[in-house]
Amino acid sequence: MSAASRLPRPRKRFGQHFLHDRSVIERIVAELAPAAGEHIVEIGPGRGALTALLARAVAQRGAPTSLDVVEIDRDLVADLSAEFAGEPRFTVHQGDVLRFDFTGLADTLAAGSASAIGGLRAPLRIVGNLPYNISTPLLFHLLEHRAVIRDLHVMLQKEVIDRIVAQPGTREYGRLTIMLAPWLETRRLFDVGPGAFSPPPQVWSSVARLTMRESAAFVVSPSFGKLVLAAFTQRRKTLRNALRTVVDPKLLESLGIDPGARPDTLAPASYAALARAVDGL
Repeated sequence: MSAASRLPRPRKRFGQHFLHDRSVIERIVAELAPAAGEHIVEIGPGRGALTALLARAVAQRGAPTSLDVVEIDRDLVADLSAEFAGEPRFTVHQGDVLRFDFTGLADTLAAGSASAIGGLRAPLRIVGNLPYNISTPLLFHLLEHRAVIRDLHVMLQKEVIDRIVAQPGTREYGRLTIMLAPWLETRRLFDVGPGAFSPPPQVWSSVARLTMRESAAFVVSPSFGKLVLAAFTQRRKTLRNALRTVVDPKLLESLGIDPGARPDTLAPASYAALARAVDGL
């Protein structure tokens, strides 16, 4: 049996497309630039191509303090555990990343790390080729743990990255852009073709750096999400019509917002201001 035939087969239910292009992997690690005292967490390590370079960085002098990987596929977990058994400060976690407790991991690492000075946790740095079939809920799950995360260097479907980094007035600008805006500074790093994966996906991918803000870009009140959802459920309509069940057009005018404008022309901060007015804040 050849080595290739022994490789784990991708499983459709997990949305697996294994990254194998060495130049892409090296570029991701270079953009991440792991440094001393840091805690690296890889999501969806798959066959361990990116993991190998990250583990090498951890093993080097002045390197990150730890490398944890989160993988749902039990067969891959077994392979990763065996392959990297000799690597220092390396841990495999088997489970659904949508339920993974990143805050708990940060607490555990802090308890056993010299990098936790005075009880403070060293923030996690997230990296990985994220499963495209759960990309949006995964991003929001990570935001729930934003207090312990410094940044994310992630590969996603190019279309999703287009939406994350979009500007008002563009076709890609929408609900995802706005809902991430309070918490993340976003930057596209580079695009990746289908040939970098096995099996090749039907779409192009992109790598982005998503940096957690030290504090929210603007105050987010309870109606923020509801307003954004209502606006972009009917994005081709005017704000007056899209928001007619939740906002009086006179309130839009009082905030300097044109009721005749389309939802995709309004900046995230303006949606936040509108939500605060609706909530009486």
